[in-house]
Amino acid sequence: MPSALPLTLDDTNLITALANTIWHKHYRSIISTEQIEYMLNQRYHPTLIREQILSHNIWWKKLVLNKKIIGFSCCVITDHPKELKLDKLYLHPHHQGKGYGAILVDDIKQFMHHHAFEKLILTVNKKNTSAIAAYLHYGFKKNNDIVTDIGNGFVMDDYLMTMTIK
Repeated sequence: MPSALPLTLDDTNLITALANTIWHKHYRSIISTEQIEYMLNQRYHPTLIREQILSHNIWWKKLVLNKKIIGFSCCVITDHPKELKLDKLYLHPHHQGKGYGAILVDDIKQFMHHHAFEKLILTVNKKNTSAIAAYLHYGFKKNNDIVTDIGNGFVMDDYLMTMTIK
């Protein structure tokens, strides 16, 4: 069974490579290759990940199976009291649909409980039907539509989803 462990500085290049594999496989039918490359460069550069690992407001976790990283998550404290944003949750395509995403979500719930967070939010592309179904299964609810200009002529057309943790 996989384990959720803290991401280390030595893991950053592996996460960048894993994100590249996942995004090109998963998002090619949802957004353009140009937007995929733009967003990967914007969000998964090893230097950025290293900076985030050292931050006190961002938590990265890796999902490890047989000593290999097969997925990851990243959470960020928002500007709202007791609220945490699930910014990233991804699994290698060969490990999707096996319940492993739930391990990362449960790990986040435990973290929230331990640190007295009450609300978990995320944004998900409206065309990302498999992720939306998974998040609904985990207990998230769709709240709003959000369109965000991310620069370079690209936008993210997302749903805001939330979960309350008591």
